[in-house]
Amino acid sequence: MRRIMIAVLAGLSAAAAQAEEKDPFLWLEDIESERALDWARAQNARTLAELESDPRFEPMYAEALSILTSKERIPYGQIHNGAVYNFWQDDAHVRGLWRRASVESYRAGAPKWETLIDFDALAEAERRNWIAGSIVCLSPEYAHCMVELSDGGKDAGYWREFNTQTKSFVDGGFALPEAKSNLAWLDADTLIVGTDHGADSLTASGYARTLVRLERGADLSGAPAIFEGEATDVSVSASVEHEGGTAHVFIVRAPSFFEREYHYARGGTNGFAKLPLPPNADLAGVLDGRAIFSLREEWSHQGANYPQGSVVAYDLETGGAERVFAAAANQSVEDVEIGETGLVIQYLEDVAGKAARVARTRKGEWKAKEIDLPENGVVAIVSAGGGTDDAMVSFESLTVPDSLYYVDAKNRIEKIAETPAFYDATDVVVEQRFATSADGTKVPYFVMAKDAVLKQGNAPTVQYGYGGFLAATLPYYYQDPGRPQHGALAGRMWVSRGGVLVLSNIRGGSEYGPRWHQAALKENRQRAYDDFIAISEHLVETGVTSPEKLGAVGRSNGGLLMGAIMTQRPDLYAALDIGVPLFDMKRYNKLLAGASWMGEYGNPDIPEEWAYISQYSPYQNLKAGEPYPKVFFYTSTKDDRVHPGHARKAAAKLADLGYDFYYYENIEGGHGGAANQDQLAYRTALEYVYFAKMLMGEAETAGTE
Repeated sequence: MRRIMIAVLAGLSAAAAQAEEKDPFLWLEDIESERALDWARAQNARTLAELESDPRFEPMYAEALSILTSKERIPYGQIHNGAVYNFWQDDAHVRGLWRRASVESYRAGAPKWETLIDFDALAEAERRNWIAGSIVCLSPEYAHCMVELSDGGKDAGYWREFNTQTKSFVDGGFALPEAKSNLAWLDADTLIVGTDHGADSLTASGYARTLVRLERGADLSGAPAIFEGEATDVSVSASVEHEGGTAHVFIVRAPSFFEREYHYARGGTNGFAKLPLPPNADLAGVLDGRAIFSLREEWSHQGANYPQGSVVAYDLETGGAERVFAAAANQSVEDVEIGETGLVIQYLEDVAGKAARVARTRKGEWKAKEIDLPENGVVAIVSAGGGTDDAMVSFESLTVPDSLYYVDAKNRIEKIAETPAFYDATDVVVEQRFATSADGTKVPYFVMAKDAVLKQGNAPTVQYGYGGFLAATLPYYYQDPGRPQHGALAGRMWVSRGGVLVLSNIRGGSEYGPRWHQAALKENRQRAYDDFIAISEHLVETGVTSPEKLGAVGRSNGGLLMGAIMTQRPDLYAALDIGVPLFDMKRYNKLLAGASWMGEYGNPDIPEEWAYISQYSPYQNLKAGEPYPKVFFYTSTKDDRVHPGHARKAAAKLADLGYDFYYYENIEGGHGGAANQDQLAYRTALEYVYFAKMLMGEAETAGTE
């Protein structure tokens, strides 16, 4: 039997290799080739001519733009050294502003903003297509900063030193060339850098393999290495936690997308020691000499057991550990932030957001006190730490605009900002329901619609899903970057027109902690697709909609989900919005950052693993003569995370098989698919006008408001 299985797997591998060689669309993987770009432009011209001509497009575009560029959005920011730092985009600041205001003025609801960087002015002055990226500053002063600038929104970026006291870039300061870099400040004159600096400095995933110590005024090429990972790792990076004048230096080696190996040194870059944490642990920071970790697997240490999903404190001097917070079976720790003397933990309870302040008593016990916030929505920690125990926490839901609360050290809360309603939700209801998946698991989902529409039934319905990488699908009102499933956009552009929105909490996410994610890894990936299909079938069985009026939307890993349900259950959907997707799972690990995701999907070059990946890989499973709906693909030429070749090849293969489709490729925008709010509004309008055409009919017969 074993020899037969080996022969079968070998046959699968040989057949896959032969298919790969015969793939007539490999040329579309050449991202910037004129042939590939001409093909993309031709698809754009055909698609946009049709979708833009729909009478609903312009109103939808105006609606999306009014929300995405509204000056009434809350300017969320983080507290650092007595000021609130915020990144802001609107119609007048398309590329954005980095600015700050005093905590006092911000808390009073009238922030007095001081601009640090005007990215529009910078791009114009330098005649570059700069898109703002990450900003890393040295705590606690927050004066020395490194600012990332990318060309068109790519993951790869250039880094420059900026000083917040002079409000200017530093002449002759630190600077890094374009790469997928990571960095941390050791002190005002020293960086720890992971970047592309020549042969063998990158992993197979295209991220840093080596870390160097870069002194002010030194050349990157001569910077001494302090750590080197393996070529097969995803990445190595550094995290430096500054506490009371001590620099706690961590090297984080990532053998896979989810696994972490921590090496620690106190005060410098010599004498690193490997910490005894399990591979599935996430560092949150340091408090009183104790490293705070979230555990994604059970950990046994010094005779004690710490359960999966809990938060622990590891004493960096003695090596002892303490349980800080233990999540119940229906809970999931989503975020842990470090204040001056305690922690703020945000968690889910049956997918509803909650937050608690956790402090260590003199007896060495950790006590949690829940923060009194509204219920049945999304809670997020906006700011905690920065030299204070005060925190800022937000609350929102699909129908309730986001509000910002200031929480002092004694857990007293004060609402300091509130977004106005972007749509009329007076007759809109949101319900949490459960479907039963193929293996009997109960899977929750949210339904949002006008009450009368739900009661009437058989309504045009858009079902959103992601199901991967520990990312929970939550009922946001609005969050940057805006997404079509957010309540503000969906309410205004879809629900107000008689549509239904569904959010699917399928396995692969973190809705019920690490176990919910691990249930759909690798050989169990089909469970995520079964969950999504089960929700779709439940929507039909309960009369919410019908296959003729059911559409689905997902992007990135969610785009792979869309491809899987398209090839497995084309009879169940009338429209599929497939954004920046993975699609060719035989080659995904060879394209851009794809190798870093093998911890999620498996390695298609290993016959045993390709055997299960091949069962759902959409590209290989596309066939002629199937009832596929007319799908809508979108991607970005500048996406250097998920290769645009996935969407390109999928569309080309569909055309070759005789199917029609819509396709839009933004020539810039990175993995987000849009480089600014205007582009995002445009694409969101394309998505919803597509659903309107496919599920509501042509404009002259569709009911609109």
